[in-house]
Amino acid sequence: MNNNGNNKRIGLVSTDRAFLQETRAAFAASSEISLVVVESKVTELRGELHEDDCAVVIVEMDATSVDEIESVQRLMRQLEGRAPVIIVTDAFDAAAVRILVQLQVADFLVKPVTTADMVRSCIRAMKGPDKNEQSDAEVVTFMPAAGGVGNTTLALQTAFLLHESITRGESTCVVDLNFQQGTCAEYLDLEPRFDISEIVNQPERLDPQLLEAMLSKHEGGLSVLAAPSHPTDMRTFHADLVVRVLDLVTAYFDNVVIDMPRIWFPWTETVLLGSNRLFVVSEMTVPCMRHTQRLINAIHETAGKEVSPHVIINRFEQKMFENGIRQADVEDVLGERFAGGISNNYRLVREALDRGVPIGEIDPKANVIADLKRIVLPETQATARSSKRSFFGFGKKLLKKTG
Repeated sequence: MNNNGNNKRIGLVSTDRAFLQETRAAFAASSEISLVVVESKVTELRGELHEDDCAVVIVEMDATSVDEIESVQRLMRQLEGRAPVIIVTDAFDAAAVRILVQLQVADFLVKPVTTADMVRSCIRAMKGPDKNEQSDAEVVTFMPAAGGVGNTTLALQTAFLLHESITRGESTCVVDLNFQQGTCAEYLDLEPRFDISEIVNQPERLDPQLLEAMLSKHEGGLSVLAAPSHPTDMRTFHADLVVRVLDLVTAYFDNVVIDMPRIWFPWTETVLLGSNRLFVVSEMTVPCMRHTQRLINAIHETAGKEVSPHVIINRFEQKMFENGIRQADVEDVLGERFAGGISNNYRLVREALDRGVPIGEIDPKANVIADLKRIVLPETQATARSSKRSFFGFGKKLLKKTG
């Protein structure tokens, strides 16, 4: 890429007069940056940006238009990596996210775009990735194949394992995305403080200070973002809100563990696409195994190859009755998707829930913890994080500047 310190030209492709005016105003105060405006749709570009040798190219487009997507792909091939591309779009949905991630754009913004967000995005794109900067958060997501499989318990215990890991020693947050009937905070005897009504109509209001106020803190150092339970309130929330929450959390913490609800929401695919690792929690019953297979198929149909779910069998029994499911049956059905089993230790887990403490506080050497360590810790203890970049956050540097 040819982005040296002397190249401060930013290309802008748009037909939205209001957006053009706002972007011109955003960079007008800078004597070092010049804006090259092409009032055209991306489908109508004829090489105007190639001659200007821009450091960054901003493209306003319809992310649902096949023609415009193909035009952006063509533009990026023509630029040959000389300039990062920032996409601005009107609508935000999981399909658009998947496409933009595949295109490997530098950033994507959803209208209305604030002046500050536009400037920060361009500056970050011009600087390029900082090899000395710590990578984005490791996002580990737990999704239940059926009700009552212990999804929340495994998500919380995984968060404690990551937080207490000697080789990492980093900050960890659990995000309870079951906004109506979440139990993460209750399992740890914490007060849920995430007031969604504060940001439901203005997700951009959630900043580091407000996030800090809405976090519940466990005495062991683990943070939990959970909303008070409202069983009768079955509202669904726009993907913008969920992504804004996760965008900020992944910039603020090193490890993020997501406890997903069983119901599939419009934003579910977006969360799965943004996760580094996805675990489907199941148990050794015929109905649950069937649910698990259907859920894996649904994930593949909606999220495609970008998401690779692995299955944890909770309350795992090595030996079952003659007519029951055996380990060989599980391995045969799931194949490489089988991540491992968690021993059935009902009394210990129930005691931990009743006392509102992590399992390890009662018995650090419990079989449940040993089993879970074998599944969740090997990858996270590696010196390098997963090569997949989560699109929830673009690093801690931005947070430090805005915070």
